[in-house]
Amino acid sequence: MSKEHGQIDKPAALPRYIRVDPRDNVAVVVNQGGLPVGSRFPCGLVLIEAVPQAHKVALADLAEGESILRYGTVIGFAKRPIAGGSWVHEGLVAQPQAPALAECPLATATPRPLPALDGFTFEGYRNPDGSVGTRNILGISTTVQCTAPTVDYAVRRIKAELLPRYPHVDDVVAITHNYGCGVAIDAPGAAVPIRTLHNLSLNPNFGGELLVVSLGCEKLQPAKLLDGPLNVLTEEPSVAVLQDAQQGFGEMVAHIMTLAEARLKRLNERRRVSCPASDLVVGLQCGGSDALSGVTANPAVGFAADLLVRAGATVMFSEVTEVRDAAHLISARAATPEVARDFLREMAWYDEYLRKGGADRGANPTPGNKLGGLANIVEKAMGSVAKAGSTALMGVVGPGERITQKGLVFAATPASDFICGTLQLAAGMNMHVFTTGRGTPYGLAMAPVIKIASNSGLAERWRDLIDIDAGRIATAETTVEEVGWEIFRMILDVAGGRKRTWAEHWGLHNDLALFNPGPVT
Repeated sequence: MSKEHGQIDKPAALPRYIRVDPRDNVAVVVNQGGLPVGSRFPCGLVLIEAVPQAHKVALADLAEGESILRYGTVIGFAKRPIAGGSWVHEGLVAQPQAPALAECPLATATPRPLPALDGFTFEGYRNPDGSVGTRNILGISTTVQCTAPTVDYAVRRIKAELLPRYPHVDDVVAITHNYGCGVAIDAPGAAVPIRTLHNLSLNPNFGGELLVVSLGCEKLQPAKLLDGPLNVLTEEPSVAVLQDAQQGFGEMVAHIMTLAEARLKRLNERRRVSCPASDLVVGLQCGGSDALSGVTANPAVGFAADLLVRAGATVMFSEVTEVRDAAHLISARAATPEVARDFLREMAWYDEYLRKGGADRGANPTPGNKLGGLANIVEKAMGSVAKAGSTALMGVVGPGERITQKGLVFAATPASDFICGTLQLAAGMNMHVFTTGRGTPYGLAMAPVIKIASNSGLAERWRDLIDIDAGRIATAETTVEEVGWEIFRMILDVAGGRKRTWAEHWGLHNDLALFNPGPVT
């Protein structure tokens, strides 16, 4: 591990910890299985109680009320005196207040551009609108949940009976959801799910082909979904309306299959062409995080994010509640004060959303996060934002909006894995990078997902689910920079179809999940 990312006690047989910043008065235990009472670190510190792997040990005596520092940041305050060598768990840590948004700096520490990284390419599918797909997929959009079972049935038929005839088409994906009727369709909050569904249909991996299945009577009519009139009666219509069927279910399915086959024929004519890395739109996310995520997997992804930005690509990070406690750090590195204000606007909107729901950011950490050593949302956030690398924040998009900027972009989403992934797909993501410490078989049908383990124990147990083991950083077998390059190269290989991720290999696809802050009627 490079010095700027922390200190590691070696060799591997010895008790060891990672201290991220010289100011830190806690460090994270690296040893698999944790360490027992009496373990002595090379620095002379002795454990006075057992500490699990990825959990924190006090490096010195801490008085009641004293600041607990990790990442050089106050992650909490000691609820009672804590002796050096003790296990610093969540029960001992009082959560600090979130940074006041009105006091966050505006583009006061904008990073200078890094040197350009030229010559990196992948084989992609160029679309009529200039975007590039990493996969060649037929997408079938739906306007309402009522159509979902019929579309799912039709998709099974299409995959079994039609898709084998079109070997250059990778898959057929139904955009089914729980929206479309029984909602206040004109309420302000309804804009989020509607634009999400609209932009999902425009994802680069769908190749510009449009097919919508409507029930007929729903509130979310096709014209509203697609933000414009559609000619349903043309020679090749874009919409199948189930309530128009005169001969029952069989006619509905046959009509969908007929429309699908016309699009499969066109998609099958497409071929991969050499595209610059600048055509990538890479979404970053973490799920099932542990306290090692912020010092192994996420910094390595952050290094890869910098490489992508240097190559001209778009990189988006998200998860508002897992960024909120670093808001002052992100707003300071915005490219302009306007971008910083856009970012803080999304933070404020979500603060109010949580307040109305009777919750706050502290509700975010899961039981698994805590078992993995994360004491609270502040510690989780400091590790989460490491994925964003070190470049300037170039733009901000709201939930469900589509990205138009290059470089590092904040796409505002909830931290829920499924909702975040859905919104990143709507933003135009054609590649997904997902870090995990506790483990998840998470995958998406619309874009490849590269999964990166924060610890080698998980990578070893789940060797047929984890694509890259970043736990080697913790044991000094490799560095953040080396794993970052490994991630960057794998992104290019997977994007170009030269490699498949484990999630693709097994066909692991989580359902799309809309973010609907509007009222249900």
